[in-house]
Amino acid sequence: MEDEVVIRVENIYKDFILPHERTGSVKGVFTSMFSKATRIKEKQHALKDISFEVKKGEFFGIVGRNGSGKSTLLKILASIYLPTKGKVYTSGKLVPFIELGVGFNPELTGRDNVYLNGAILGFSKNEIAKLYDSIVEFAELERFMDQKLKNYSSGMQVRLAFSMAIRANADILLIDEVLAVGDADFQRKCFKYFKKLKKDNKTVVFVSHDMSAVREYCDRAVLINDSKIVATGLPTAITQKYTQLFMEQEQDSQQSTQQSRWGDGSAKITNINVKVEDNKILIKQTIKAMTDIDHPVVGFRIRDMAGNEVTGTNNRIEKRRIKSLSKGQQINIDWVLPNVLGDGEYYLDLTVMHDDAIGVADWWDETTVIKIRKDRHLPYNIDPGFKLIVDDEVQEN
Repeated sequence: MEDEVVIRVENIYKDFILPHERTGSVKGVFTSMFSKATRIKEKQHALKDISFEVKKGEFFGIVGRNGSGKSTLLKILASIYLPTKGKVYTSGKLVPFIELGVGFNPELTGRDNVYLNGAILGFSKNEIAKLYDSIVEFAELERFMDQKLKNYSSGMQVRLAFSMAIRANADILLIDEVLAVGDADFQRKCFKYFKKLKKDNKTVVFVSHDMSAVREYCDRAVLINDSKIVATGLPTAITQKYTQLFMEQEQDSQQSTQQSRWGDGSAKITNINVKVEDNKILIKQTIKAMTDIDHPVVGFRIRDMAGNEVTGTNNRIEKRRIKSLSKGQQINIDWVLPNVLGDGEYYLDLTVMHDDAIGVADWWDETTVIKIRKDRHLPYNIDPGFKLIVDDEVQEN
């Protein structure tokens, strides 16, 4: 990662004026057009004092609830909106992946739209002809290119637009939830492309509600709430604070968000047992429903003493759906994982979430410490048990 700053946002404010008119009759509709007295204007503060920097080669996440100002901020970075106050500095060619497909003609075929959109992106007809096959292959639309675009699903249109947009030679990419469509294979393909961008030292600013994607791909992130940045830091901490935002509406405003256990209490982790053996680790936990809860999502996470995530999973990732629980009902969950942890001590975090994987019933950090004792100490968290084979003929005496 280089120290060169390619995006600098300084004290950005953005206000929108929302006009309202009060009319009590049909006559009033016409007369109000000429009378300022009946017009009421409301000022909406979309962004308040936003400041941050993005360095060259960073994958930078922006997260927050709906209406918090994320997309407005991205549009200011893309120069689609001008800020009310403040300044934005960028260095290098910037391409926004915002509202992909703008400029597509629904009456033209997919093939014609590729050439039309290519011209908008600055490509010549010959350049698009050379890129055409790779564009269609990436979008996975080989069978549909001679159909009119109006017959495409929204997902198909975004896939084609995304495949076009990535052909532009950009230094900075702004991405706003464009991967919310498409199946898992297409999304993996897109993220594989983003990994290549990181390797090529391109800069990506990424807005998403997918916290697993933010944790996996972002180097840093900011959390926006009520139009202001409320936290900046590593993606693990920011995504956890994002999840906690959904609980703050239901809990006392004085409750600390730094506590190690929190949730709405609809289900509780009531028993924990960890057993470490030579070749495996057994994690046993009991979940009790305090109210009726539909298909809870139960998971765990293991972190080293520095707080770095080592591994973790949940029943949804493992494709095992847990039945809905009635009030007072209990269920036992057993996790068995190979003991590949390196010699040392690790925190165990446990979670019970609602079926939407957003609402939290019980989130319990550092429920216990897992102590791993091995006859050697590697400078890494993972020790899979290596096997070394040395040819006797070249082995030194």
